[in-house]
This record gives sequence, structure tokens and C-alpha cells, in this order.
Amino acid sequence: MTGPGPAPGDNRVFHVEGEPVPRDADAIEGDALPVPGGQLPVVGPAVRFLDNRTGLVTFGRSALEKVFPDHWTFLLGEIAAFSFIVLLITGTYLTLFFRPDGTTTIYTGPYAPLDGTKMSAAFSSVLALSFSVEGGLLARQAHHWAALLFIAAIVTHLTRIFLTGAFRRPRELNWVIGFTLLLLALAEGITGYSLPDDLLSGTGLRIIYSIIMAIPFLGPWIASLLFGGLFPTTAIISRLFIVHVLLLPGALIGLISVHLLFVWIQKHTQYKIPGATEHNVIGLSLWPGQAFRSIGAFLLTAAVIALLGGLFEINPVWIYGPYVPYAAAVPAQPDYYVGWLEGLVRMAPNWQLTLFGITILPEPFIPGLVVPGVLFTVLWIWPFIEAFITGDRREHNLLDWPWEAPWRAATGAAFATIFLVLLLEGANDVLAAWLLIPVENLTQFFRIMVFAGPVIAWIVTYRLARARLEHGTKPIEPRGGIALRRNATGGFEEVHDRAAVDAALGGGGPK
Repeated sequence: MTGPGPAPGDNRVFHVEGEPVPRDADAIEGDALPVPGGQLPVVGPAVRFLDNRTGLVTFGRSALEKVFPDHWTFLLGEIAAFSFIVLLITGTYLTLFFRPDGTTTIYTGPYAPLDGTKMSAAFSSVLALSFSVEGGLLARQAHHWAALLFIAAIVTHLTRIFLTGAFRRPRELNWVIGFTLLLLALAEGITGYSLPDDLLSGTGLRIIYSIIMAIPFLGPWIASLLFGGLFPTTAIISRLFIVHVLLLPGALIGLISVHLLFVWIQKHTQYKIPGATEHNVIGLSLWPGQAFRSIGAFLLTAAVIALLGGLFEINPVWIYGPYVPYAAAVPAQPDYYVGWLEGLVRMAPNWQLTLFGITILPEPFIPGLVVPGVLFTVLWIWPFIEAFITGDRREHNLLDWPWEAPWRAATGAAFATIFLVLLLEGANDVLAAWLLIPVENLTQFFRIMVFAGPVIAWIVTYRLARARLEHGTKPIEPRGGIALRRNATGGFEEVHDRAAVDAALGGGGPK
């Protein structure tokens, strides 16, 4: 290990992985390692037999010694994984009672305001879950909060990777996998959000149906195939259910496994801390340090989700009522992860291309499919775009601080501003009511800001990052004050010798 070690007084046990092994070292890669349990009189022969033929015991021992860097930002990905585990647990419980059936029934349950109301069997089962099943409402709300946290953690995790350049070679493919996981999580959220068949989720489904219908030439056929006919249909709930509980979770589990496998094979990136190089990893070993930290993080994540589910109401479908085609909930905002798409559709002018009386490009096509497709494609292939622009195709295991790549940080701020403006536009009716401003004026303002905002954010972020980068290369001159040191009697005395002050500071004073 080169360079200074951990800070004095830090009692944690740190390990270094990947340093060159000297010729006279006791252990070199490929040498026989002690097999755990191999000396025990009863199980020893069995353990050695298994290890000689599979290598699993030796692999397990080396796996437990794998080093993970010690920084809180690396827990963001773990929070996403832990939220997904909570989603699987609560979703399994909900599946036992939910009926994915769009046929009409008459409600006769305990919620009196809807007694005798026509509704789908799916919505009726959601009401039963909320008012009759023990722990049903807690499971529903915890499931919803976990979904919000799951997507938020993925977005925050990808933001950290973007700003620190962790996607650079050799991790370009893992960025593509991670961003694909975000898209799958969005699809999982949308399908789950639509299952209750309440008025709010039904309005969202109607918007999705309209966007699909807007695909030139093929839209009506695709929409009919997916929805089982003209919207609304009784088939869509059962189809969404299969996608939500089977196809998308399977794809998420598979890609998460591949993602973690790549992290394991390629080693962890790390920040530029003392002693860190491109060829080592400094931090905590998997066992026991990282394992207990992850267990604690999982329990804390689950506890927070349970607390949110038990104390904070979310998605009260009984207030919205069942979906009917001729009504709409007001205000009608979806969850934040698709709120930006709602804003994009609201913001778009009512332009459409008509040729010889035939509509070639219907109004929802560009804001609903083209613009999101362009934004997501740019982010999806960003590692290759940056490598092409900078010409940097070296391997990077040390992370940049965000200000060390000002143009990348500025580009990230610009993308974030685009989605923030669109998200605000998605709530323009609520903002108009709060601010007492006509909704048309707000829409015009956001139409300007969706173009001007990213430019302003790019310039401001770039200048701030450049200033921080330049400031970090200059020595800091002390401004006034006095220097004190403790004397032998335990008191303090003023130091007038500049050389002594520099020595006390580690020799780092300005020259």
C-alpha cells in the first residue's frame, strides 16, 4: 500500500486489495489456501473432499475477504436493492388477496360511501385489502412507499455514478445495465400503479393508451393488441398483473444479478483518498465489516418503509372511486417518476402533421414517445458519448470528484433541470391554485424554462465547478488570527515562529 493510511484515531479495520505481491511474500495468487473447517475431526474430511472437487470452500473464504470501499455514497445502490427486497415481500402478500379481474361487480364491503357502486373486481379486492384484510392497508402503503424509494435510490445511485465518472472503461456495460434497470423499474411502477383500477390510475392508463395510439400507422393495432380492444377493456388488468408480478420482476432480478456480478469481477471503484491507486481497493472486507453494515442498512431501510406505510397515507383509492371513462380525478398527478412525462404531454403544443386528410404524426407522439426516447437514449449510451468527445479510453478505477470534470457536472445539472421543469409542469394545475396564477401562464413559463433552464444550469454549474477546481489547486493563506499550542503544564501559549506553525500543521503552509 502506497501513501499514508487511514486517519489517526480511526479504529476501523481497513484492508487493501489488489496490491502487487512481492516475490518473498507468504501467499501468492494460485497458492493453496487454508480451507475453513479443514482441521475439524468430524467435518474436516468432508470439507476437504468438497473443496478439492469444487473449490467452493476456498472461493467462499476469498469472497469473505473481498474489500469494499468505505464511503456512504456506495450505500445508495444497496438501498435500492433493499427496497426491492421489501417490494418482493410486500408484493407477495398483496398477491394473495388481489383479484386481477376487470369484470364488473357490485361493491358490498365495509366502506359505506361506495356501498352498492359498480366497480371492477380488481378495485373491489383493493378495497377489501384496505379495510378487511389484516395488515392489508399497511402492506399496500409500504409497497407503494418502497416503490417510490426504489426508483429514487436508483436515480440517486446513477447520478453519483454519472458525476464521478464511474461509468468509464471498463464499466460502460454496467452503466447500460444499470440504466436499463431504471427503465424496468419505471415500467414496474407504472404497471403496479395501474392495477387498482381506480379513477386516478385509470386516467393514467387512458393517457398511455392515447400515446400508443399516436404511433404513426401502427399505433391502433399495437394498442388493440396490448389492451385487448378499444379502451377501456376488461382484459388490461389481468395482462398488467402478469407483467407486474412475473415478467418485470424476473427481468429485474436477472439484471440485478448480472449487475452485481460485474461489480464483483471488475472490483469496486473508489474515491481519491490517501493510499488509493488505480490498482488497489481500500476499505472494509465483506466479512464481517461490510456484511454487518449492509445488514444494518437493510433493517433500517425496512424500518423506515414500515414507518412510512404505517403513519403516512398514500394512494387512498377509496377517495378516488372506481374508474369510469367519462370522469377524471382533479387534481390528477401521478407518482413523481412519471410526473415529468405528464408535464411533457401537458406542455406540448397541439401540433400534428396531416397529409391529404390523413394524420401522419398525431399530437401525443412527439412529447409522449420521441422526446423521452431521445433523452433516455442519450443517457443510456452516455459512456460512449463521453469517450468519443474526450478521446479518453483508459481504464479508470479512481473516481472523479464532481468538480474535477466541470463539463460533465454541468451536463448532469442540465439534464436534471429538464426533468425538474417537466415535473413541475406536470403539477401546473396544483401550482396554479396555490400561486393564484392562470394555468395557461404557468404553461407558457415552463415552455420557456424547459429550454432556458438547462442552459442557465449548465453555465452556473460549469463556472462553480471550475472555480472549485482552481481553488483547490491554490494554497490557502491564513487570514488573521493567532496560533496557539499546548505547553507542558496543560495551558496554551501563543506561537510567533511561522516555521513552528507550519511544522505543527504538517508542513503544509504556504511557501
